[in-house]
Amino acid sequence: MVKEYTSLGLMSGTSGDGVDASIIKSDGDTKFKVIKDKYFEYDNDIFQNIHRLREKINSKEDLKKFHKEIEKLEKKITIFHAKVIHEIRTESEIELIGFHGQTIYHNGKEKISLQLGDGRLLSQLTKKNIVFNFRNEDLKNGGEGAPLSPIFHLLISKQLKLKLPVCFLNIGGISNYTLINNLVKTQNFFSRDIGPGNCMIDAWIRCNSQDKFDRDGNLASRGTINEIIFEQAQELFSNKPDQDILSYDVKDFDISFARGLSLEDGAATLTSFTASVIGNSLKSTFGSSENENIEIITCGGGRKNNFLIECIKKNISSSKVIKPIDDYGINGDFIESQAFAFLAIRSILKLPISFPNTTGCKKPVSGGEIIKFR
Repeated sequence: MVKEYTSLGLMSGTSGDGVDASIIKSDGDTKFKVIKDKYFEYDNDIFQNIHRLREKINSKEDLKKFHKEIEKLEKKITIFHAKVIHEIRTESEIELIGFHGQTIYHNGKEKISLQLGDGRLLSQLTKKNIVFNFRNEDLKNGGEGAPLSPIFHLLISKQLKLKLPVCFLNIGGISNYTLINNLVKTQNFFSRDIGPGNCMIDAWIRCNSQDKFDRDGNLASRGTINEIIFEQAQELFSNKPDQDILSYDVKDFDISFARGLSLEDGAATLTSFTASVIGNSLKSTFGSSENENIEIITCGGGRKNNFLIECIKKNISSSKVIKPIDDYGINGDFIESQAFAFLAIRSILKLPISFPNTTGCKKPVSGGEIIKFR
């Protein structure tokens, strides 16, 4: 009988607003069951420090320059995660924890991806086995370290018996897709980052209001798209170097072109631009006739932004069906935390978590540094 593990996945996305926690039971291969999902909001001190520090770090040299601030914030983030682990309750004993940490800098071309979170300290504080540093082995093997959720998307497709081909569109801070053509051959599922998701919209809202994001796209829906700025932004993005990259960092996208617009008009323009990038990428991906009637399943916080989703629909063929993963009975807010619980199990089993067609690595790579509590 194949052993099933009870695993807790902890994910803090590029929005830096808190931690998604998911407990799942899985064999790390063919099945999983969600036991519990819960969100824990960062206190304002951690939230502000994450965004303040991220603004300072624009290169690998800055990682050295601000190492003391990085270490201080990493400790705070680790202690916060320890509190999350102590607070989340389940009848099942948690056997291991997939600890993603807080991304503070990512550059796939430079093979650098830094997530703040001390796995050894977390293990000591919680007396649990920890799996962290999920991206390092992929980077060492020529990959870009992201995206890492595709193998979990593949499992969801199998478990839900989805009609193929199918596309998972994750709209987090960065948007990415997983296209699954075949459930058997790993060379028949593909993934990559598309471009901005919520990051530009969130940054605009944070800079111009007291809010952290545009809830449901309400601000954008009240604004007017500035067509001149919108077209200039499209031209800048289309001329962006390194269009072949598979992964992005939030710092790859600048909102300064919207300077001078009202809160609502800026939100509308940035949302429309984000939708155009996502839509154009999806149209390019679905160019072949075999993908004509593909269903697009959305997950991540951006799926709740009604204005963004409507703009994406306008940018792609009207025959495409776009629906939230929630319609299948899975909470779209917790796909990535569930994924890292799953990736922790695969790491323990030494099964691959990234593939040449997902991160650009040279061969399928297992990953995750394992800290066993003794």
